[in-house]
Amino acid sequence: MYHFIKKYLFTLDPEEAHERTIAALKFTEQRGGTNLLRLLYGHSDECLASEIWGLRFPNPVGLAAGFDKNAEVYRALAALGFGFVEVGTITPFAQSGNEKPRLFRMVEDQAVINRMGFNNHGADAAVENLVDYARADVPIGVNIGKNKITPNEAAAGDYEKCLERLYPYGNYFVINVSSPNTPNLRDLQETESLRQLIKAIRLKTNELEQRGAKPKPILLKVAPDMMDEHMRDVVQLAAAEGISGIIATNTTLSRKGLTTHPRSKETGGLSGRPLTERSTAWVKEIYQEVGNQVPIIGVGGIFNGDDAYEKIRAGASLVQVYTGMIYKGPGVVKAINKRLARLLKRDGFTNISQVVGVDS
Repeated sequence: MYHFIKKYLFTLDPEEAHERTIAALKFTEQRGGTNLLRLLYGHSDECLASEIWGLRFPNPVGLAAGFDKNAEVYRALAALGFGFVEVGTITPFAQSGNEKPRLFRMVEDQAVINRMGFNNHGADAAVENLVDYARADVPIGVNIGKNKITPNEAAAGDYEKCLERLYPYGNYFVINVSSPNTPNLRDLQETESLRQLIKAIRLKTNELEQRGAKPKPILLKVAPDMMDEHMRDVVQLAAAEGISGIIATNTTLSRKGLTTHPRSKETGGLSGRPLTERSTAWVKEIYQEVGNQVPIIGVGGIFNGDDAYEKIRAGASLVQVYTGMIYKGPGVVKAINKRLARLLKRDGFTNISQVVGVDS
């Protein structure tokens, strides 16, 4: 079915196609169609379930941030078979993002370039949508960032504002300092800047917990474009400062792996097949540094079960897809999970958690 829907969607501007997909998922939710989605796309297998951060993940395949920016359709997405869904990136105040066009497909390369710029409706709107987040039946992550007009020296205040509003409405939270599409955001990955940011965030979460909030895992999403030594410094710092997990990785500024597509010179972050090998290498290196202390979510270029298995063997406890779903359709989640179950059986494992890091 998706083969025919894809033909139509790919005749549209990529951002318009995305908006129509969100509208279709909203309609499905409103008409009580999530049970049908679950019947068509769900796949339950206890060998794929795991518990991390005190949360039960029915399978290791999640949806990366960027798709459900305003937390509008996470229940429908959960019904597509995802083991967890990450919404956002959400900023304290609504912002329109960068000028259009800002999203580009490279079909031959199974890749996407985006320079969206954290376009979202703001934290207050997200709260209204997330009030019933527990009804999704899978963990819901909330990815947070700073507003474009906020200078880096005041960035901590934006993350604190997001936590103040959103903390009761998600299972885990992600500090996004690695998007290439907000000017100077990646400067917050510099060691001392990051240390001060994480300290401010920990102080805020401690304050919220003292006021009665349930403790929530705080994760850090990193860029794939750092030098090796810098990446090691970042993940060691994150572990030392109490970060609960690392998401590796965000989109890349590199254009390695692209053909001479007319859109390949567009500015923005590259995702999809060209990022597969690069992100897996970072998962392995991060696992070798802190994997026994800090669980890793591997993301970047996952299109099938073998891609996911490779990242898990490299050290990822969980994985996320996004671009793979654009090209393969919603059935990709079920296909990945079925393949993972077969690979576990082939290699003599009884649970996905036994595979984490075996190649590292």
